[in-house]
Amino acid sequence: MPQIYLDYNASTPIDPRVAAVMRPLLESAYANPSATHAGGRTAREIVERARGQVAALLGCDPDEVVFTSGGSEANNLALKGAWFARAERGDHIVTTSVEHPAILEPARFLERLGARVTRLPVDAFGRVGPDDVRRAITPRTILVSVMHANNEVGTIEPIEAISAITRERGVLFHTDAAQSVGKIPTRVDALGVDLLSIAGHKLYAPKGVGALYVRRGVRLEPLVHGAGHESGRRAGTESALLVAGLGAACELAADLAAMAEVRRLRDLLWTLLHERSGDEVVLNGHPTERLPNTLNVAFVRRIGADILAALDGVAASTGSACHAGRVELSPVLAAMGVAPEVGMGAIRFSLGRPTTEAEIRTVASQMERALEAVAPLAAPLSPA
Repeated sequence: MPQIYLDYNASTPIDPRVAAVMRPLLESAYANPSATHAGGRTAREIVERARGQVAALLGCDPDEVVFTSGGSEANNLALKGAWFARAERGDHIVTTSVEHPAILEPARFLERLGARVTRLPVDAFGRVGPDDVRRAITPRTILVSVMHANNEVGTIEPIEAISAITRERGVLFHTDAAQSVGKIPTRVDALGVDLLSIAGHKLYAPKGVGALYVRRGVRLEPLVHGAGHESGRRAGTESALLVAGLGAACELAADLAAMAEVRRLRDLLWTLLHERSGDEVVLNGHPTERLPNTLNVAFVRRIGADILAALDGVAASTGSACHAGRVELSPVLAAMGVAPEVGMGAIRFSLGRPTTEAEIRTVASQMERALEAVAPLAAPLSPA
């Protein structure tokens, strides 16, 4: 494993307290939760306890929580489920240009079936304008989907302002909250959303499990048809093991106090990098409306992947790719209008609850040496 892990937006380790809940279930929770015998009833109790834990975090009722295989399935169920259930009412979906592929690709699929999709632009910080949403909604709009917080730059979208518009217009509103759950408040009534997606492996639960909040009264066509699991909304025998892990993680995530320290360390890293590099390092994303754990920085006229390669044992992510003298920015940075000579040097450091100040100072020190080893480019790269 990497010596210093700063890629928590990509995936988190399973919290030891979550693992402790799951471990005994490897051997004991094997019965089908739909079975009526004692083993089945025990498995069902585990599933329903987890459902209550997820609901408590989101501030909803347990019967509004649908377990899925992860965030991607939850997003697909939200978009496709709403499309097939409401096709007689309209054919228009509104989203943004900076969504995760788990939103953009289902939207493209639905376009092949006749959907009209509006992808709204964002400003230089990665935020969509509520007024742009208002103008995009038509009498044929059936769904608006805007992520709660961006996975690359951490920018938090104005979900509450958008939800006021969608309620006024009678349009369903979905938010992909995979990155925000456990980092900032995600109470569904405060956000005003009808649908909200969770990914377990982004909040210290195992991979392979997630959830979709579905406001009571909202009808979705299931993606998976079969027996009547999840109140008929998602067929397939539930995994008591995995949902117990998700439930335990959600219970832990309700305490956001640890995020104050994570934010401090994130800001410390930015301060140290800026002190060493000055104008050669640029912050990507909103300066204040940003996830407390996310720092996306760009080193001007350098290649992010080369800098990471020069770091010793640090796990992080880049925001661009360079091929044969051409730079390919991530769609998010491109949508934000980041210049190629800046975006090509983008690196995302995403911190987690286990991150320490010693690790942050080590990374900053190593970064100074890495930048000495990676000279700035003499000639500009062409955008791909």
